[in-house]
Amino acid sequence: MKTPELKKLDCSSLNCPMPIVRIAKSIRTMSIGEKLEITATDPAFKADVEAWIRKTGQRMISFVEEGKSKITVIEKIK
Repeated sequence: MKTPELKKLDCSSLNCPMPIVRIAKSIRTMSIGEKLEITATDPAFKADVEAWIRKTGQRMISFVEEGKSKITVIEKIK
């Protein structure tokens, strides 16, 4: 079985709530099991994405900070 391609979403230079709005829009177009990598620079992004994950029931695979960039991978499970 083929591994789904990791979709990428660049939300750099966007402030709250736009990264979450873009994530929600992207997730709606994805199939269960697909993963989305998001890059953001909003200082509040980690708290925002964690709250969104709790609310929607998706799965956060990873979260790393590289300088001002915050990179997270989310798996669609619902």
